[in-house]
Amino acid sequence: MSASLPWLWIPIVLWAALAQTARNAAQRSLVASAGTLGATLARFLYGLPFAAVWVLLLHALPGTAAPVPEFSLPWAAWLLLGAVSQLAATAFLLAAMKQRSFVVGVAFSKTDALQVALFATLFLRELPGWLTLLAIGLATAGVVLLSIPDRGAGAASFDWTGRAALWGLASGAGFAMSAVGYRGAALALPEASPWMAGAWGVLCAQAVQTALLGGWLAWRSPASLRATAAAWRISTAAGLMGALASIGWFTAFALTTAANVRTLGLAEVVFSYLVSRRLLREKLAPLETLGLTLVIAGLLAMFATL
Repeated sequence: MSASLPWLWIPIVLWAALAQTARNAAQRSLVASAGTLGATLARFLYGLPFAAVWVLLLHALPGTAAPVPEFSLPWAAWLLLGAVSQLAATAFLLAAMKQRSFVVGVAFSKTDALQVALFATLFLRELPGWLTLLAIGLATAGVVLLSIPDRGAGAASFDWTGRAALWGLASGAGFAMSAVGYRGAALALPEASPWMAGAWGVLCAQAVQTALLGGWLAWRSPASLRATAAAWRISTAAGLMGALASIGWFTAFALTTAANVRTLGLAEVVFSYLVSRRLLREKLAPLETLGLTLVIAGLLAMFATL
C-alpha cells in the first residue's frame, strides 16, 4: 500500500501533529500538580494500553494481520537510542529552562529539525536534497522566532552563548537523535509493514520510557506519581492522544526519511499557535507573524519536494 501511495506519510504526519497538539494541551493541565516529568510520564504510562490495543488490532484485522516481526539486536539498539534520547532531550530542556536566559535555551532546542538532517546523513546515509534543506532552514528559523518573546529590547537582550544555549542545543540534539533512532528501528524491520513496524515501535519505546522515567520518579519524586494517578482522567486523555500521535510518528518514520517527518511535523507549531491565539483572542506580534510566515513557507517548500 505504501509503495502505491508514496505520499501517504503526509496525512499521517499531519494527523500526528494534530494529536500531539491535543496531547500537549492535556499535559499542560497536569504540570501544576505532577510537575513536568510527571506529566511526561503520563503520556507514556497511560498511553501503553492504547499502544497495545493498536498492536493487537493490527494482528487481528484481515487486511493487516501478520506474524510478530522478527526483532533483531540492531532494531533493539536503534529503538533504545530513540527512547533514551527522547528522555534525555526532555531533561536537557528542563535544565535550559532553569537558567536565567531560559528563552534562549528553548529557542535553540527548536533546532532539532536541522540536527535531524545532520544526524540522518551521518548515521542513516539519508542526505536531504537542497529544497528539503531550504524547507528545514525556513521552518526552523520560524520556530526559533516564535520562541522569542516580543520585547522592546529585541533579541539582543538575551545571552545567546551562555549555559542556557548549550542546554537548548543539547535538547535539540536529543530530540533529533530520537527521530533518527526511531527511523533506524523502522529500517531494521524490512519485512514488516509500516503499520506493524510503527505499532511495535511505539509499544516497545513507551514501555522502555515508562520503566526508566517511572523508576526515576518513584525514587526521586513519588508525589509526582501520586499526582498523575489522582488526575487519572486527564492522564488518560494525555496517554490516549500521546499514543495516537506516536503511532502516527512511528508509522511515518517507516514510510519516509526522518528529515521529512520532522520538518513537516513542525506543522504542530502552527496548529498549537493558532489554537492558543484563537482561545486567547490575541493579535499576533510582528515577530510572531514573521515566525509563522517562515514556518508556513518551510512547509510549502517541503510540499514542493514531492
